[in-house]
Amino acid sequence: MGSFHERAFILSTGDEIVTGQLQDTNAKYFAERLMDAGVLPVEHAAVQDSLADLVAALRRGIAAAPLVIMSGGLGPTDGDLTRQALCELLGDTLVLDEGARTALTDKLARRGRDVTERQLRQVFRPSRARCLDNEFGTAPGLHVVARVEQSQSDRGAADIFCLPGPPGELQPMFEREVLPHLRLPPGHIVLTRLAHVVGIAEADCVTKLGDLTRRDVARLDGEPRSLVGITASGGILTLRMRCEGQTGAAAAAALLDEAEARARGTLGEHLFAIGTGPGAEQLAATVIAHLKRERQTLATAESCTGGMLGQIITAIPGASGAYVGGFITYANAQKVTLGVEAAAIEAHGAVAAEVASQMAARALERTGASHALAITGVAGPDGGSEAKPVGTVYIARASKGASVSSRRFHFTGNRDDVRRRASVTALAMLYFHMRPPASGPPRLLWEVG
Repeated sequence: MGSFHERAFILSTGDEIVTGQLQDTNAKYFAERLMDAGVLPVEHAAVQDSLADLVAALRRGIAAAPLVIMSGGLGPTDGDLTRQALCELLGDTLVLDEGARTALTDKLARRGRDVTERQLRQVFRPSRARCLDNEFGTAPGLHVVARVEQSQSDRGAADIFCLPGPPGELQPMFEREVLPHLRLPPGHIVLTRLAHVVGIAEADCVTKLGDLTRRDVARLDGEPRSLVGITASGGILTLRMRCEGQTGAAAAAALLDEAEARARGTLGEHLFAIGTGPGAEQLAATVIAHLKRERQTLATAESCTGGMLGQIITAIPGASGAYVGGFITYANAQKVTLGVEAAAIEAHGAVAAEVASQMAARALERTGASHALAITGVAGPDGGSEAKPVGTVYIARASKGASVSSRRFHFTGNRDDVRRRASVTALAMLYFHMRPPASGPPRLLWEVG
């Protein structure tokens, strides 16, 4: 038996991954499943279809962690170099695996196809490796134990699991052939929790949290600890709380409870949800849940976002219990049809506080909803001016029994960034209207004027 698998190195292969032509969803899947199992990924690497680069990455991987999980490079093409890379790493040679050949022959026969010489490349393996059965494809996976130089690590060896690239083949193989073979120290656990925050800048959030995000606090080896990191995406901050160490699940959960309570006590209503989904969807779900509890409804009127706000809302299961629908008033004529005064557009232009306010007010009247959100702006890349540069967006909220609120923002980023940030910010405006912090509705990110 080799070393315990407390840490893992994730390696993705393929020119299409490195050049950005294909999104690397396999690495994300590996990381999530490993964390669920109590294994901490320490590095993700992506390498082109180059034998020298693959071997170098594998050497770095086995030095970094006792477990290396690799995807891709097992097919029949000249660019599939995983088998050769393993041989060079191990000082080994390829041999034909008779069991894998039989399985391949049977699969192709059921499809009415013969085995070709090129397809047979897939059933060769390093002599010291074993093949992993592929239920849904033709390329077997591989498992091998690689010796680690003492100068690189105090471990004697590392396990390398190589899986095919297609997710429909990779994921079942990982569940069946990798997870059952993971070795963890008794009592070792890795537990994570995500908390989503809105309406506060990242730097201000770190300041408020104080030493909760520090990573330089000395601790005894193996002692349970909670770490809090922050990531930002589209106007939402996500606190990533993690507990790892020699402890039980209940003790780890208690440490995360403590970290969460401290964050809630410091951030108040800015911390709006605990959950694993993307922040924007979590914010939409929080807003919808509040509306349903209060038996209230929401309508939308969108110009530059073109329905994106409605799309985010309707992606939430059960949104129909609170969201009545919306209007996409992209052209000025459609804004007038909704009820915006043509004189307001003539006097101020389509991107203006007056127009956003009237869009929200008319949507409220037309639908009878409890609240309405309206967005109009310049998403780019064209259409900006000195007075209203690209990224200028006005967002308005209208609510029964309350005055209409319109706010100006200058969002950064490309067209998609502007549209998504505007949609998320509109939800944030409604969220803080319904659940205002003690200090009152905050100034939101990208707000100007």
